[in-house]
Amino acid sequence: MINRVSMVTVFLISLLAISWAVAHTPPEHAKVYFIGLKDGAVVKSPFKVRFGIKGFGITPAGTKGRQRHTAGHHHLLVDVEQLPDLTEAVPRDAHHMHFDQGETEATLELPPGKHTLQLLLGDEEHEPQDPPLISGKITITVQ
Repeated sequence: MINRVSMVTVFLISLLAISWAVAHTPPEHAKVYFIGLKDGAVVKSPFKVRFGIKGFGITPAGTKGRQRHTAGHHHLLVDVEQLPDLTEAVPRDAHHMHFDQGETEATLELPPGKHTLQLLLGDEEHEPQDPPLISGKITITVQ
């Protein structure tokens, strides 16, 4: 009898772990991207950056309940040479901009020269999804 109870317990725990992982995994077709701003663009500061998302939702940071498993909020990585640790919360500094209210655009003021931009979607605690929803890195020139 104990073996059956143990097997059922292990099965239920495994089932819960699998369902949690599935609920926290964005669909394969989900992606984040820049709208109207292409790699190699030349812009004048200040300029507007629009964030796109497909196959997943946008919700403010800290959102609780079911919606938090199907949505996140944008982080804009500016001039970041190496991605942050994708198993930790995204840092909060001048190179890692948080859009906690679910914003889908921003006006940036950057000094003249070349800059890189990349989007990374974070969950309710600013941690990237698994696998991460991250855009390609683009390089722009600010005049």
